[in-house]
Amino acid sequence: MEQEVGLIGFGEAGSTFANAGGWGERAHVFDRKTGNGTEAPAMLDAYKAARVLGARFLDDALSGVDLILSLVTADQALAAAGAAAECMAPGAIYCDMNSVAPQTKQQAAQLIEAAGGHYVDVAVMAPVDPARLAVPLLLSGGQAEEAAARLAALGFVKTRVVGDAVGRASSIKMIRSVMVKGIEALTAECVLAAEAAGVREDVLASLDASDKLKPWEERADYNLDRMLIHGVRRAAEMEEVVKTLEGLGTGAAMTRGTVERQRAIGELGVKTPPEGLAGKIEHITLSNERKADAA
Repeated sequence: MEQEVGLIGFGEAGSTFANAGGWGERAHVFDRKTGNGTEAPAMLDAYKAARVLGARFLDDALSGVDLILSLVTADQALAAAGAAAECMAPGAIYCDMNSVAPQTKQQAAQLIEAAGGHYVDVAVMAPVDPARLAVPLLLSGGQAEEAAARLAALGFVKTRVVGDAVGRASSIKMIRSVMVKGIEALTAECVLAAEAAGVREDVLASLDASDKLKPWEERADYNLDRMLIHGVRRAAEMEEVVKTLEGLGTGAAMTRGTVERQRAIGELGVKTPPEGLAGKIEHITLSNERKADAA
C-alpha cells in the first residue's frame, strides 16, 4: 500500500511537491484558505488539478496518517504545530519543513512530542521550483532517519540527516540565509544608490572586475526579481534568522537591515517584475517616490 501523507499548507511548496510526486489522493490537505468553512476558488482548483483530497478541517487531513508535512509561512509554523498536536495520531512523524529559527522548531517539537508524535526538523535548502522533489533537504531529530526513508518513498531524492538534535538542520539553513538573503538586500541598496548617483555602470563594472562568478548585471537583476516577488515571505524568514543569531549571541545588525529591505521591496506588491535590471530599478524608485509623496 502506498504511503498516505497529511499536508498542512498548499502554497508553492505543498502544491509543487504533490504535483511532482503524483501523490493524488494519498495526500490529505488542509490549508486555512479553504479550511473551517472558508472558500477560495483558486485553492480549490489547485486541489483539483493535483487530485489531492482537500479537507475542511485539520483533523480530517491528519486522521489516520502517520506522516505529516508542515509547509506554511514562517509566522504560522508554531501555530500549525500546536493545532496538529491536538488531532494527530500518536506515533505519527511530523516533518516541520518551514523556514524558522531553531528555537521556534524546538518550541514546536515540545508541542508535538507532548502529544505523542515524533518531531523532525527539516530544512529546505533551495527554491522548490524548479528543483521540485530534487530539492536538497536536511533533517535532524530523533526520528530523522525514519523520516528520511518516508520522504524517499514519496519521491524526495536528496535527503541528508545531519544529527538527532531538533534545531540543527534549521541552524544550517538560517545561518546560511544570513549570506544568501543578505547579499540580495545589499544588492538592492548598492544598485539603487548607484543609479541615483549616476554611476551604476561603473560600480557594476568594478564588481565584475573582482568577481567572475557571473556578471553583476545578471546577479543584480536576479536578486531584485526574487525580492519583488518573495520579499514579504523572505522578511518573515529573516526575522527568524535574527532570532537565531540573537540566540547565539553573535549579533544581527545587518540581518535586521535585511528584514527591512526585503519587506519594503516585497510590500510593493509586484506580481510580475519588469524585465531587466533597469526596469526593476525604475519601478522600485518610482514606487518609493509615490509612497514618499503620499506620506
